[in-house]
Amino acid sequence: MVSLPIICSNLVKDKEPTGINQIWCSDITYIRILNGFVYLSAIIDIYSRKIVGYAIGKTLSPKLAIVALNMAIATRKTDNLIHHSDQGIQYTCKDYIKILKDNGIRISMSGKGNPYDNAFAESFFKTLKQEEVYLWEYKTFSDVAERIPYFIEDVYNRKRLHSSLGYRPPEEYERLLAKNSSRECMVC
Repeated sequence: MVSLPIICSNLVKDKEPTGINQIWCSDITYIRILNGFVYLSAIIDIYSRKIVGYAIGKTLSPKLAIVALNMAIATRKTDNLIHHSDQGIQYTCKDYIKILKDNGIRISMSGKGNPYDNAFAESFFKTLKQEEVYLWEYKTFSDVAERIPYFIEDVYNRKRLHSSLGYRPPEEYERLLAKNSSRECMVC
């Protein structure tokens, strides 16, 4: 996969989303195992804090990020969506950019070497490591592939409370938004 020499603007700086599926942010982190590392690519909806796509892999290849992106696109609406990431090769490769463009997703990227531009992803990874990764001694890829999906889907998305969401977990917050949205439409 070829990386593009494109540098995209940061479209999300100082931008506050007003609903879900307006801004997704993506990043990759390392998880130590006995003989090296396993990699996790995650995509978070910054309004609801829900992890909408993720992938676990043995390498940092662009395919890892593509699997996470395809998972997110398969389950969410992408109209008027901005996808924010760093300028890593995973996010600048032709295949990744093509998927974004084919789905009408606008591309936003952090400045080089500025992790604060991707603070929502960094915050999720900090939570993941403090509440899951550092509590376990993963020996193999299989250990990670078993535990991390459980943490993301059952703990983080369904149970972990977020002060920014009125002390609700992301999935409950999204259900509440959908319920309130359908009530508003009934009044129209």
